[in-house]
Amino acid sequence: MWVLDQPYTPRAERLFVGTPLTLLALLAAGAVAAVALVEVGVLPPRSLRVIGVAAGHGALLAAALAWTGVSSPSQIVAVVLLALAAAAAGLGPLGAFAYLLPALWVLWLSACGRLTGLGLGTPVSPRTVVVALAGAGLASHLLISASRTLGVQVRVDHGSDVLAAIAYDLGANVLAAECFFRGALFNRAQRRWSFAGAATIATAAYVLRYVVDPLLPKQVELVVGAVFYLALLGAINCWLLWWSESLVPGLVSALVFFAVYRTLGA
Repeated sequence: MWVLDQPYTPRAERLFVGTPLTLLALLAAGAVAAVALVEVGVLPPRSLRVIGVAAGHGALLAAALAWTGVSSPSQIVAVVLLALAAAAAGLGPLGAFAYLLPALWVLWLSACGRLTGLGLGTPVSPRTVVVALAGAGLASHLLISASRTLGVQVRVDHGSDVLAAIAYDLGANVLAAECFFRGALFNRAQRRWSFAGAATIATAAYVLRYVVDPLLPKQVELVVGAVFYLALLGAINCWLLWWSESLVPGLVSALVFFAVYRTLGA
């Protein structure tokens, strides 16, 4: 009778349940093997870019898809499309538009209703997208701060490179990061803990992902600035997902922020 009298409280799932460990292990092993082959001269150094995109962004995107119940073949397709896009981008700026392929793949999965667990494929009101332009305000502050403290200015003489970088953000950098750190990690963490706790975990992991990125400049002032702005962006996007119950506003916010970042030059 005690069981009947007590309200039912669903048990929170473990934080990392459903992680595609086999796929992640294969990606890690492939990355290590590729580095070794480059060291001995079997593979050209430019192949590291392809391996890095497939192993790094592919791992994040595959884990996000797995956590929301997407099948293993669909996860592998996402990784393969990222690798193909990185290879195409190495051929020239126009090749970077191949990064639209993984973005279109995620869009198709969303349209099929398979990514609702990530906050994709659900109705989005115009008001939420407008609020998402908070990323524009953060980016404006970045421009002002960078110009005043580091002497960095907006450059418009390398338009093709900027567009290539934005395509990379759209189909790899922002897509994988927002799907995993917000759509998967934050979404799952907030079902176990408070908003503040979940946002702290997701944002800390998000910042760490960029701090350990070998492509990030290692000057102290640049690292400190990156940590500051990425932490703000991460917290804002966690709130956007919590408020709107959609990942779209966070994607828009991050894309606007990184698009402005790509225009900065010495």
